[in-house]
Amino acid sequence: QLQLVESGGGLVQPGGSLRLSCAASGFTLDYYAIGWFRQAPGKEREGVSCISASDSTSYADSVKGRFTISRDDAKNTVYLQMNSLKPEDTAVYYCAADLDITVQAMCVMNPDQAQRYLEVWGQGTLVTVSS
Repeated sequence: QLQLVESGGGLVQPGGSLRLSCAASGFTLDYYAIGWFRQAPGKEREGVSCISASDSTSYADSVKGRFTISRDDAKNTVYLQMNSLKPEDTAVYYCAADLDITVQAMCVMNPDQAQRYLEVWGQGTLVTVSS
């Protein structure tokens, strides 16, 4: 059974940092693209960042310069380092994975559009940015 499990969410003050983890079980991430997505209360889910199997990355304009996606294939885990957090970053964060190379290319070009094609999803972790 293919599973992704997110962790690392929590409550943080504005300007603070968190690192989210997305751990895979039942498969190895080496050849997969991984995307991070988020859904704020009352809003649609949006793409945040994506990393392909070849380590190409992309970011939503709202997080560029503040968030960094990375992967550690030895640990079968992808990370999202979030710095300079703002209240508007408050959301449930999900990771998703896909093996298909067309989906990978789409994810790197536009995570928002790729989300409907990504095959494996985690259950989400809540990030709350508040003073």
